[in-house]
Amino acid sequence: MGVIYMDNNATTRVDPAVAEKMLPYFTEMYGNPSSMHSFGGQAGVKIEEARARVAGLIGAQPEEIIFTSCGTESNNTAIWAALKSNPDKRHIITTRVEHPAVKNLLEYLGKNGYRSTFIPVDKSGQLDMDFFYKNLTEDTAIVSVMWANNETGVIFPIEEIAHLVHERGIVFHSDAVQAAGKLSVNVNRVLVDMLSLSGHKLHAPKGVGALYVRKGTKFSPFLVGGHQEKGRRGGTENVASIIGLGKAIELAQQRHDDVNKRIRALRDRLEKKLLEKIPNSMINGDLEMRLPNTTSIAFEYVEGEAILLMMNEMGICASSGSACTSGSLEPSHVLRAMGVPFTAAHGSIRFSLSVYNTEEEVDFVIEKLPPIIERLRQMSPFWLDREGSSNICSIQ
Repeated sequence: MGVIYMDNNATTRVDPAVAEKMLPYFTEMYGNPSSMHSFGGQAGVKIEEARARVAGLIGAQPEEIIFTSCGTESNNTAIWAALKSNPDKRHIITTRVEHPAVKNLLEYLGKNGYRSTFIPVDKSGQLDMDFFYKNLTEDTAIVSVMWANNETGVIFPIEEIAHLVHERGIVFHSDAVQAAGKLSVNVNRVLVDMLSLSGHKLHAPKGVGALYVRKGTKFSPFLVGGHQEKGRRGGTENVASIIGLGKAIELAQQRHDDVNKRIRALRDRLEKKLLEKIPNSMINGDLEMRLPNTTSIAFEYVEGEAILLMMNEMGICASSGSACTSGSLEPSHVLRAMGVPFTAAHGSIRFSLSVYNTEEEVDFVIEKLPPIIERLRQMSPFWLDREGSSNICSIQ
């Protein structure tokens, strides 16, 4: 069996139909869409078709869509726009489990005169809504909450949050990078002011994203340059990738039922069998309110990096709940925020599936992973000394 790719929350394969749609705009129809001549103008027409596709995915109007380079740019643009449009307000609210595209920006802003409040989560990864509501103030410029968590797949109550924020007249932004194309995301039902998307999470290429900005929302551009995107984002458009994004969204809409039935069933089979076969294992996060393609499984008393390396030797690609920095393993901020025990957080693996995964691939992982965990545990002092060892502690 070839490579088994189960790391689709990190990035996805570009769909062949998407690549085919893009190719002519590299070598045949390569004009600049800002040019006056018709050769460039035909690229501009295709950009607007893609814009309509993006808008249709989330129930927006085409003129409310701004093309960007990625989800990180979309998130940064939204937060900076809200702060610049409300210069007297210095407070931001987000969650303790946001993607670094938001988390690290807020840490930077904290060194430059802004203060941030981070909503805690419970052991299932769900938000403390009472804490959130109590921390909304007259000084709050923006609330930014992801639609679904990239590590655990946990879905947040975005509609409720949007209602609470709008009651206070505060700008609300949601990072929907993981949700778009997997869940029903509708800005007519959920009153977000700004919403971020990224192409490479739904089988479009890397390097293209979008930002929804609701009509009437005060907005300042993040990239200042030419007149592109109606002056809201300077820089020559990434024509081929934008067209690819439009095609990928068309395919995502066609496959919505497949994602929510077949892929969910594959995910459920994977985690059910692994939990049955591997003792001292558990699911991280809410078992119901989560993305249909995502499971985060903690295997106690082993290190996620070692699991990944051994799976990689067998052609299995997944992600760890840990990151190796400066020679020491640090569990992910998401798992720490959830209070996942030290012995489980280090051995957490995220599997994220796509339309390309098969039952045969799932069964291969079910066969190969239990012996890997058993082998690593036999080398682990935590496993061998697990009966009350003073070396075992919890992340606070």
